[in-house]
Amino acid sequence: MAESRGGRPISASQRPTGGDKALATKKQYFRRKKVCRFCVEKIDDINYKDVRLLMSFISERGKIVPRRISGVCTPHQRRLAEAIKQARNIVLIPFASPM
Repeated sequence: MAESRGGRPISASQRPTGGDKALATKKQYFRRKKVCRFCVEKIDDINYKDVRLLMSFISERGKIVPRRISGVCTPHQRRLAEAIKQARNIVLIPFASPM
């Protein structure tokens, strides 16, 4: 039976498995920083009538896509949300997708 220096047997959970090597060789993925589409294209006003643009920032369930996913900066996200809400109120965009 395998015993440690203290005289007690080593349990399976305490034995070295070589897992550290697996972590060192694991390939790290490079994530590109998201840039604001409106800042790059120098769009200052987000028009509520531009339905095609607004629909690209709405999920298929009808929710506004969050900043961390879309990559839009904070000021433009606020304007975008306002434009989407205006377009919803005058029925250019549905509030929710049909089930």
